[in-house]
Amino acid sequence: MKRASRKGGTRSGLLLAALPAIAGAGDVVRSVDGETGLAKWSFTAGDVGIELIQRLPDQTRGFFQARNFPPAVADEIARNCIFQTIIRNNGASGSGSPVTVNLETWRIRHDGVEGGVKLKEPWLASWSEASAGPAARLAFQWAMFPTRQEFLPGDYNWGMTAFGLSPGSAFDLHVTWQNGELADSGWIRGIECAPDVENLK
Repeated sequence: MKRASRKGGTRSGLLLAALPAIAGAGDVVRSVDGETGLAKWSFTAGDVGIELIQRLPDQTRGFFQARNFPPAVADEIARNCIFQTIIRNNGASGSGSPVTVNLETWRIRHDGVEGGVKLKEPWLASWSEASAGPAARLAFQWAMFPTRQEFLPGDYNWGMTAFGLSPGSAFDLHVTWQNGELADSGWIRGIECAPDVENLK
C-alpha cells in the first residue's frame, strides 16, 4: 500500500449554485463551475473528503489521444462516465489516523441495478498491444486513480475514475473507507455523468 502523494495546484473558476444533498453518513454538496458549467460533488465525513468532478467525454478523448491511444480506444474510455476524483485525509498531522480507500468496495446504483466501479487493472488486461502500447499503458496507469491507497493525515491524491455508464446517466454511489481500525461508508446520491457534447453538435 503506497502513501498518497501530495499534489499542489489550483483550479480556476467560480463555484456557483452550491446545493446540499443527502448522504447515508457525511455531508454532500453539489456545485457548478461558473466558467466550465461542469458539476462537482463534495463529500465529507469525519476526516475523509471526496470530490467527484465531471469530465466531458471530449476532454477525456483528447487527453488519451494525446498520450498515444488510438482514437477508437480513447473514445471507449471517454464514454465510460469519467470523473476527476480527489480524496483527502483531513486529519491533523501527528494525531489523526490513516485513511485507506479501496475502490473495489465502492458500489454504483443505476436504474435499480447495483455494480462496481470500472477499475483500471481489468481494463489494462483487456487491451492488445495494438490497442495500447507501453507508453499509452503507462499514461493510463498514472492518470487513473489508484485502486487502493492509504492516506496519512494531511495527504491527498487525485486521478480519473471510470463509472462504466453512458454519458448523461445518473447514479448513486456508495463510498467506503477504513479510518484506522474503523470501517465507514456513505452515499453520494444523484451524481450525473457529463453529456457527450461532441455528439450533440
